[in-house]
This record gives sequence, structure tokens and C-alpha cells, in this order.
Amino acid sequence: MELNKLKDILRDGGVVGAGGAGFPTYAKLDQNADTLILNCAECEPLLKLHRQVLERYAKEILHTLNLIAKAVEAKHVYVAVKRSYQKTIEAVKPLLSFFENIEICELPEVYPAGDEVVLTYEVTGRVVPAGSIPIAVGVTVLNVETVYNAYRALNGLPVTYKFVTIAGAVNNPVTVQAPIGIKIKELLSLAGGVNIENPAFLMGGPMMGKLGSDSEIVTKTTNAVLVLPNDHQIIKKKQTKSFINMKRAMAACCQCSYCTLLCPRNLLGHPIDPSEFMRVASNSITNEAEPYINSLYCSSCGLCEMYSCGQGLSPRSLLENCKTTLRQNGLKPTPVEPNGVFEERNRRQVPMGRLLARLGLNPYNKTAPMSDMSVKAERLSILLSQHIGAPAVPVVKQGDKVKENQLIAEASDGLSVAIHSPVNGTVKAVGKKAIIIMAD
Repeated sequence: MELNKLKDILRDGGVVGAGGAGFPTYAKLDQNADTLILNCAECEPLLKLHRQVLERYAKEILHTLNLIAKAVEAKHVYVAVKRSYQKTIEAVKPLLSFFENIEICELPEVYPAGDEVVLTYEVTGRVVPAGSIPIAVGVTVLNVETVYNAYRALNGLPVTYKFVTIAGAVNNPVTVQAPIGIKIKELLSLAGGVNIENPAFLMGGPMMGKLGSDSEIVTKTTNAVLVLPNDHQIIKKKQTKSFINMKRAMAACCQCSYCTLLCPRNLLGHPIDPSEFMRVASNSITNEAEPYINSLYCSSCGLCEMYSCGQGLSPRSLLENCKTTLRQNGLKPTPVEPNGVFEERNRRQVPMGRLLARLGLNPYNKTAPMSDMSVKAERLSILLSQHIGAPAVPVVKQGDKVKENQLIAEASDGLSVAIHSPVNGTVKAVGKKAIIIMAD
């Protein structure tokens, strides 16, 4: 298929990165890429959906990956999957003989193997410049569910559903296919309900997920909902205010440098140095700009504050605040060539099992099988901005009857994708941020 035609199909089908921030997939396809990587590293603890989607839809995903590779003229295609995902590997291997350039790359069981910069190095040995993205070294990384959604779009089915893992303090952890716009509380019953009082909700994984509530809605980038006790260490860490984090850093940071020694990006030679940042920030040193500016190169993986720091401090949160301030003032990361990969890198990677234990998540590390139960909702609140770039523009009005898969908001000018209805129903309201549909 010709590349521009493929891009049009993905844009019109509403396909965005399903494993991260929601970057429109059509804009990632670039003929400067000689290598494609299918990301099945399942970066966050407790998440199960990527390995399950690839296991169930291996044929469809590999076929689409091959089609994309031909469109961008990529010479090398890798399915990057952790070696512990044996069922997924067994589903993929018999199909490889049908494709010339696709091969499996088995990854170690470490965090954050799914970070696209880390993944690029693990698979190809190429180091992405700090402040840049994999295409800078000729690589495009695509998430498993993203490629499955591309397969559907190529067959006339736009993105209207999202695979979501419901895990943690629920009776039956499960992975479901949920309509976009449904409230989280309507999914909890499919996991047998919550089994604790006063639960807290994490949208996403325990490392990089955000605190939320069961009234939040599913979008194209919702990967998981984790239910935890409200006094769990992860919840308390994420609830702590910035000024408290800074006060604690001022009082307790001993400059042990573990946050830097175990930093995945630092180990690849990037200039991010959490220890140096903590030194200048906690001592209110303002005449050394470099540690502050280098916060822009932090990937926010959370390892420094959730695992590395023996004092329980929060380097990631403080770095995130600094990054936000710099960006608000117009500063952006300038691509910098790495300093060289540390020889100690392989010995400093964090095993997923040890991370689970440190986070107190072993009791919740259970299978979350993919369910075939249908998920229905009477009311859907479909956001117009579910992706990086400009929001989609509504093409329906209050009172309109819509059908499943019908276009309800078209891609706007610039970086944007279309949005479609998951159900047959009636448009109840069209606002600046969302379209409300009542299902038939």
C-alpha cells in the first residue's frame, strides 16, 4: 500500500498510540525508518493487555506490521516481547515463516523495558539522542494495540473500543474491551467488584499512572485501572504535595546518588542526573542552571522515587515540576548526543519481580484474563481531545441519531485524528470538550 493512502486511512480511522500519550499514528510513519519495532514489553507492573492482545490477534497484527513495513520501506522488523511471555511467543513464532523480515527479539524482565528509547537500544543497539525520538536513529516503535487498531482501520472499522486491564483490589482481575466514553465504575463489576473499603484508583500503571476516580471515562489511551487501598504506599506517594516533597528532600537527601546510578536514561548516556538535580534544588542553588535544564531529559519512569531512593524521597515528582515550569516558559529539550552507554548498565537494570516486591504489589500480581463479556453503557462521554495535537471537530449536533462506527468528529487541521461513535444512539449534547451519546 502507498504510504500516503495508509496515513489517510489511519487518520480517518482515529488510530493513535494506544500505549502512551496518544500520538497520532499516521504522523509516526516515516520512510526514514529502516527498522520497525512492535512494542510488547508491557512496561508497567500488573498490566497484562499487550501480551494478551498479541497472543489472541497475532496473525492480524503481524500482517498489518508487515504492510506498514512495506509502506515505509523498512528493512528490519522486530517483535519485541519479554521472554517470560511464553504463550505470546508461542502464538507468534509459527507465523514468522510467512514474513520475510519479521523476527522476535526476546527482552529481559526488567523495568522500564517498554520505554521506547530503552527498547530501541535493547533491540538494535542504537542510542537515541537525548531529547529526541527513535526516528532520529532510523527506528519507529509501534504499540501492539496500536497495530491491531490499524488492522481494524484497514478493514473499515475505526477506533471505538479500548482494551483495559482492571486489576488490584478487585475480586477477579480482568482485561476487557470497553467502549470509549464509558465510566470506569461501569467496568468494575466485570472484575467482580472492589473488595476493599475506601479504595483509591490509579489510571494506568503503578509507576507512571495518575490518581483518579471511578467516575473518570475511558479514552483511546486508557490502558489500566488499578484499585488499591487508600493507605497503600503508592497512593500515599502520589498524594504528597510538591512543597512537602521539597521539604523532605531538603531535610533527608544524603546524596547517595542511587537515583542516578539506576536511572535508565542516564545509563544510556543521557544528561539527566537526578542526584545533581536533588543537590541544587534541595539546597536552593540558583547559579548552576545545568541540573535544572537537564530535567527536560527525564522520561518520568518513576524508578528514582518508587525504587531507588532509600530515603523515600521523590526526585521524579520534583523533576516533573521543574520540567513543567521550564516548558511553560518556552524551553524545550535540545537534542544532545549521548555520552556513551555505561558498562555497568546490564548489572543496574531493575528486575520486575524485585520492583513488584518493593512496591508492595505481589498480592495483586494475578492473571487478568481477556474477557469476552460485552461491555454496554447507556451514556457515553466521548472527549474531543484523546490524542496529542488539535482536538477533533464535531460533525453532529444535539438530537442527531448516530450508528456504531459513525464519524462524530472529524480531524481538524494540523496534527489530529477523527472520532467515531461506539454505539447506536442519540446525541444528547455537543460541548467544547466532549460529545454525549445516549445508547439505544
